[in-house]
Amino acid sequence: MPSTRTLRMLNTLHRVLLKVTRGRLGWRAGGMPVLELTTTGRRTGNPHTLMVTSPLREGSTIVLAASRAGDDHHPDWFLNVRANPEVAVRVRGGPWQPMTARVATPAERDRLWPRVIAGSSRYEGYQTKTARVIPLVLLEPR
Repeated sequence: MPSTRTLRMLNTLHRVLLKVTRGRLGWRAGGMPVLELTTTGRRTGNPHTLMVTSPLREGSTIVLAASRAGDDHHPDWFLNVRANPEVAVRVRGGPWQPMTARVATPAERDRLWPRVIAGSSRYEGYQTKTARVIPLVLLEPR
């Protein structure tokens, strides 16, 4: 599994790609849209912005999978949104949108998961690598 340091480096490289290409490249990865997500650190209270893929949208709700590439630990951003659900999202370099994050209920996950893996089979592979159930996070407009 990638280390936290590796994930942060990849995130930085992704931002460099966006900057160097003036946003022409980098807004899709693995066949999915990429968005910027700003969370509030659960311990520090500081804002943290990262690039994440969104395997599914349902109306105005953006669905994220807290997979961390199948690691046995939740990603930091997931722990942050659980502690503080008020987030900001930016799609394709557009305006920041305030949103509220929440973890999908078991029933919602059961309904959405087949659609998530139909859109990107990598998540199915990630789920087989870990004993934890990969949570889905729903970002809803405030």
